[in-house]
Amino acid sequence: MNAPFASDPALASGRLYPEEESAFRSCFQRDRDRIIHASAFRRLKHKTQVFIEHEGDYFRTRLTHSIEVAQVARTIAGSLGLNQELTEAIALAHDLGHTPFGHTGEDAMEVLMEPYGGFDHNAQAIRIVTSLERHYAEWDGLNLTWETLEGIAKHNGPVTGELPYALADYNEIHDLELHTYASAEAQVAAIADDVAYNNHDLHDGLRAELFSTDELAELPLLDGCFARVDELYPGLNYYRRRHEALRRFFGVLVEDVINDAQRRIALINPKSVHDIRHAGHAVIQFSDPVFQDLKVIREFLFHRMYRAPSVVVMRKKVTKMVHDLFPLFMEQPELLPKQWRKDVAEAQGETMLARIVADYIAGMTDRFAIQEHERLIGGIDTSE
Repeated sequence: MNAPFASDPALASGRLYPEEESAFRSCFQRDRDRIIHASAFRRLKHKTQVFIEHEGDYFRTRLTHSIEVAQVARTIAGSLGLNQELTEAIALAHDLGHTPFGHTGEDAMEVLMEPYGGFDHNAQAIRIVTSLERHYAEWDGLNLTWETLEGIAKHNGPVTGELPYALADYNEIHDLELHTYASAEAQVAAIADDVAYNNHDLHDGLRAELFSTDELAELPLLDGCFARVDELYPGLNYYRRRHEALRRFFGVLVEDVINDAQRRIALINPKSVHDIRHAGHAVIQFSDPVFQDLKVIREFLFHRMYRAPSVVVMRKKVTKMVHDLFPLFMEQPELLPKQWRKDVAEAQGETMLARIVADYIAGMTDRFAIQEHERLIGGIDTSE
């Protein structure tokens, strides 16, 4: 049974372009299905988080990460009586706007787009699902419900100040009420992202041998997980031991979110999703002690993984690729694929052209960006 503050598909705010509803799927189920079938979702298979595409088959990609986030999000949503289909749709869409080469690519794109209205991956996700996916006969985009679009735009909290152009453009024609918090479902998708990447970045860092199991066993939260595994399974195989400990760490985070959300919800006693949006703070969070412990773990990951010497070397190389490709397409837009040339022909001014070029580069996978750079400019050695 859904909680009174859950998003009800029967009371959904509709779509920008009205459609006849399905006889056997809720509007949020249709949103989820459209996202799964989107071209941008498939491209996440070859977009990476920290390591670039060629560095190993076992490292997470944006696609496997999105699936993990959706799994965590459904678990938390189900425990809290929220709408699982809406939660899953937002979780699956949350990374659609990411560039190739993980956060490194996004950093490069932010610099390049600063004169043209900036670049933000959440805003870019909105641009993808409202404009750049062009498969349907009657509209551009996926024509998602207001609730799903709201969740994609502001799952990390209210969006205030100067808006990224990609979000501002759409918000002018379809007000997403960016000044408020999002639904509890969107907040669950956001915290599930944190749970998933904190866990899998530890996995990936171990696999890349950027730090040791013994070092992890000394970190807060993880120390108790390793101690419990050693108590239950003395002498356990090295790989099984670390997997068991990280599995328990994963469970600790999920359980903490659920318990803290129940506590916060009880304090405000929301009667509707409106009460969640206007609570004045996020209701889905980690408890303060766990949040403080996670700050220590994130600091460890920042220095030992995200800024590891081998990763820094690769960051410089892929940053150069993006900085090479952007001005090339700006100067020679005829190099863009045929299906992009109509947009180029209609572009009025340098800013509009820059936004088209940003759309194209942001949509690239790691491997395609490497191939295009090699084809058009010359290869960069991506070995360490």
